[in-house]
Amino acid sequence: MDRRALLAAPLVLAAATPALAGGGGGGGSTTSTGGFLRYPTITATTIRSGGRRGVMTVETGVDVADPALHLRAQQSQPRMRAVFAILVQREAETLLPGGVPNVDRLAAQLQSAVNIILGQRGAAKLLLGTVMIV
Repeated sequence: MDRRALLAAPLVLAAATPALAGGGGGGGSTTSTGGFLRYPTITATTIRSGGRRGVMTVETGVDVADPALHLRAQQSQPRMRAVFAILVQREAETLLPGGVPNVDRLAAQLQSAVNIILGQRGAAKLLLGTVMIV
């Protein structure tokens, strides 16, 4: 199935991105100069076309240049995941059966949540990976 390979390609690219952003070193995801921080995939339930249940998945990450703010983003990971889960579930609930998520609105809401949690507007950039409904 070529379609499955096409859908899996962004996942492979997203999995390789943290290693590239962190310099590829074996020191883990933390760096002394800040950088990319990947959060676990967020999932929410929705209704697919035909009335069947579906799952909306969203891959998120934050790019933080300031090392102190990067540490705060790491420490705030449970809070970020909780807020992200609420926002993704709200987006999934607004979808009509078989509808397409409004990624621009979702990204704006998630970026606003990042700004509020970290306490500095514009210091951290939300990065979205794959947004899909299965």
